[in-house]
Amino acid sequence: MPFPSTPRFPSARGTLLAAALGFVVVLLDVSVVNVALDALRHEFTTNVAGLQWVINAYTLVFAALLLTSGALGDRFGARRVFLLGFVVFTLASAACGMANSLAILVVARLVQGLGAALLVPNSLSMLQQAFPDREQRSRAVGWWGAFGGVSLACGPVLGGLLVTHLGWRSIFLINLPVGLIGIFLTLRHVTPHSGNHRRSLDWGGQGAIILALASMTMALTEAGPLGWEHSLVRGGLLLASIAALGFIWIEAHGSSPMLPLALFRIPTFAVASAAGVVVNFAYYGLIFVFSLFFQIQQHFSPQLTGLAFLPMTVILMVFNVLAGRLITRMGARLLMVLGLTLAAVGYLLLMSVSIDGTYWLLVVPMLLAASGIALTVPTMTNATLSSVEASRAGIASGVLNSARQVGGMLGVAIFGYLIRDTSPQAFMRGMHVSIGISVALLLSGSILCWICIRPDRPMA
Repeated sequence: MPFPSTPRFPSARGTLLAAALGFVVVLLDVSVVNVALDALRHEFTTNVAGLQWVINAYTLVFAALLLTSGALGDRFGARRVFLLGFVVFTLASAACGMANSLAILVVARLVQGLGAALLVPNSLSMLQQAFPDREQRSRAVGWWGAFGGVSLACGPVLGGLLVTHLGWRSIFLINLPVGLIGIFLTLRHVTPHSGNHRRSLDWGGQGAIILALASMTMALTEAGPLGWEHSLVRGGLLLASIAALGFIWIEAHGSSPMLPLALFRIPTFAVASAAGVVVNFAYYGLIFVFSLFFQIQQHFSPQLTGLAFLPMTVILMVFNVLAGRLITRMGARLLMVLGLTLAAVGYLLLMSVSIDGTYWLLVVPMLLAASGIALTVPTMTNATLSSVEASRAGIASGVLNSARQVGGMLGVAIFGYLIRDTSPQAFMRGMHVSIGISVALLLSGSILCWICIRPDRPMA
């Protein structure tokens, strides 16, 4: 990887800005695409399953390669792998913007997912190295999460404006200048750290997890148009189960596993990973559902759809920063319980949504749900990094973010199946079931955090 080894102006703040920008582009491309769903549906004459592939192709590779990305960062250095991620992501974004068919767009989204996987865990590893002090690290991760949270919330707003005035291709092409800035900041400010070159890569485990997630995604996505009885769907689920069991066996018996199963013996680590699945399952899944609700059922334009998510923006930023400060005072256990419960209450209040209802009745529930999510995400990130040795920061952050992306992928796949019939009555029935599932999972996650996380556990 031929990148300069010495930055001209090494800086902890510059490292934070570069790491945050990497997180921004990754989360921006999670949320920005949602407001273009109706435009893509008409552009490529596709159905809900086709739209699910546009979303989940990105998430699939992102989730599958995060663990190896963390291991690569530990082996070759987080800065070097982070830079490679920015290059791959930027080039793939250009390919997405120039795609002339749904198949090409999906393939380009797969490559985008590769770039995202290289960026996220290594951005956290860079912060771990740049901010060795516990309190400073908590604040840095809080700001990192705040930038990401704002991009996640601003994505629909920005995407709506771009799709309305410049067309759907612009939501991908905007990543080009952002990627170039991120590369420049990393080269200028981030100090490289030597990796553990003795560590081998777990190609068997990587292959098994890719096969498991790809098979599961295919089966869940195609269940809508083909039905659960179809041999492709049944075969996909069977293959996913076999591959998942194979992955666990490889990790349990391998000499250098990409996922050391011993990490899950740490209660805080295990619970944070489970909470990550639940949070993204609900958030990504319902963003997909509400985007189609606004565009197909209420006939909102892309711009108006983006503005419909605007109430979440400021709340996500404020509460992400606040969580970084509160965790040192309240502790991970209380803050995660509070965040998950608040999100559950917000989504529960959305059960009253109807096609004929006024939008303003959704504002307060959306604010509550966003507040809960914003409190939970940086808290679980801090708890994860603090529960392991610094040398395993790449692996730990990779596991957490992989768990989160798997949750988001499942949310889009399962909720997409529930709303596959876009006729008003069937869609609303599926939408209410989706909300109910999210509330139940968030409350279960809150109870799990209360029971399993020790209130007096020190954060190193």
